[in-house]
Amino acid sequence: MLSPMRFGDFVWPHNPKIYEIEYNRRIICHKVPFGLYTLSDMGRDQRILRGEGEFVGDGAYEEFGKLAAMFYSDEPRILVHPIWQSAPAWLVSLKLRQEPRKNYVSYEFEFWECFEGYQLSAKAVLSSASNPSETETVAKRVTYTIKSGDTLWGLAKANGLSLTELLKLNPQIRNPNIYYVGDVIYLS
Repeated sequence: MLSPMRFGDFVWPHNPKIYEIEYNRRIICHKVPFGLYTLSDMGRDQRILRGEGEFVGDGAYEEFGKLAAMFYSDEPRILVHPIWQSAPAWLVSLKLRQEPRKNYVSYEFEFWECFEGYQLSAKAVLSSASNPSETETVAKRVTYTIKSGDTLWGLAKANGLSLTELLKLNPQIRNPNIYYVGDVIYLS
């Protein structure tokens, strides 16, 4: 018997009957002279878990209401699936699929995994340092100007960093998939 699916505080009384999980990787094609091209791996996109299920018996609408209340959360919750690994996720879509019946609810859902490796809010890069040694530390930071074909993952690897470490050094980068040629980033 599989363990019940959970999302935050909501526990399914019985698991949904259909699951579909989607994995995607973002590949960018860059044109180069003479009709050729090069591909850049921009990393994986979020996993998407879709499915459908039923609540049956007394309290069916109450159970659906509890799940629907999770839609209004203002932060991701941990999604625990009986087979796949747990991950923080957003409840992106919830659909009621039939005419109302007293003891039966048919529904569809969609969850998107979220990446917690970077902050969603900007942080100050420089502080007003009254101590000269603090100012010297900031001044010694190594920078790099992004060129065509660069990826943050590739730059991190080439400089002995993980992507998470590179993003911590560059809090101005809110999304590791969006950066431009000419942007200056910190490598130390």
